[in-house]
Amino acid sequence: MPSAKTHSALNRQWELLQQLPKRPPGITVSELLARLTAAGYSISRRSIERDLRDLSVVFPLQCNDGGTPFGWYWKPGVNVELQGITLTEAVSLALVEDAVRPLLPGSMLSVLEPRFEHARAKLKGLGDGNPAARWPDKVASVRPDFNLQAPQVQARILEPLQQALISERQVQCQYYSAHNDKLSELTLNPLAIVQRGLITYLIATAEPYTDVRQFAVHRFRNAVLLDSSCRGLDSFELQAYLDSDALQFGKPEKIRLQAWVSEHQARLIRETPLSSDMQLEEVEDGFHLSATVTNTWQLHWWILSLGDALVVHEPPALRQQIAGTLQRAAAAYGPA
Repeated sequence: MPSAKTHSALNRQWELLQQLPKRPPGITVSELLARLTAAGYSISRRSIERDLRDLSVVFPLQCNDGGTPFGWYWKPGVNVELQGITLTEAVSLALVEDAVRPLLPGSMLSVLEPRFEHARAKLKGLGDGNPAARWPDKVASVRPDFNLQAPQVQARILEPLQQALISERQVQCQYYSAHNDKLSELTLNPLAIVQRGLITYLIATAEPYTDVRQFAVHRFRNAVLLDSSCRGLDSFELQAYLDSDALQFGKPEKIRLQAWVSEHQARLIRETPLSSDMQLEEVEDGFHLSATVTNTWQLHWWILSLGDALVVHEPPALRQQIAGTLQRAAAAYGPA
């Protein structure tokens, strides 16, 4: 088994070969030094020059020594394909692996699995000698909401839904509605799959209707791919749909929110504004907030989460709804 020093040298030389262009004038030793250093390798200019000389004995490398500085490149007419991945690619794959798994069908994941495995092995092998290989252990992405457990999604459900989406065909399914406590037989036209926090949603229309709806994938009881073509694809644009705040749930209507906020909450809202036209005006005991927002469930949940740090003034219907919810909550916490 090669030593850690030998393993590190082989990875460095492989990375060096990956940087060489296929035509003159080539790349200089100074440029190679900068690229390898940026990739986390601790190496000197002299070591790179020695590597290039040694590698040129085994590989068809050529040095453009007609002028200074010298440039190194692959000899013309030689077809050399180096299998593997660079350190940058390995770090990138390690960071995105968990995020892309729910969004890719099994056929695509099977192609990526060897690269994910190769990336993990490469980072593990370089971890002791290259700080850049330890980057995935130093960064993370966490959700700002309460730390709930993700629902279980069965492969026998997810795979036919993904296949229906990729092949643009309809799917026959049984779907459980948690809001109505009802199991329905549906024929769906899959339009997109979206990961929202812990939940994976199938965006689709249900025959014979044309309105676009969200279906939580973990609530499907079965799904069968049909031969019939999906309808409505031509008129659907995923980005426009997301921009409408449809995944915030509720009615996608714009309202002008007017509210009082505490001084502490105003400081936080300044850092993460509600909208591009948000305004905060200082008043005697806090701040007056004004912003154009989408009237969604997510907005209501956010307002309720702030308790007495925010009081809605307008629109009146929103103020009445929030007040009613808080009054019922206060009554529920009253004396037994």
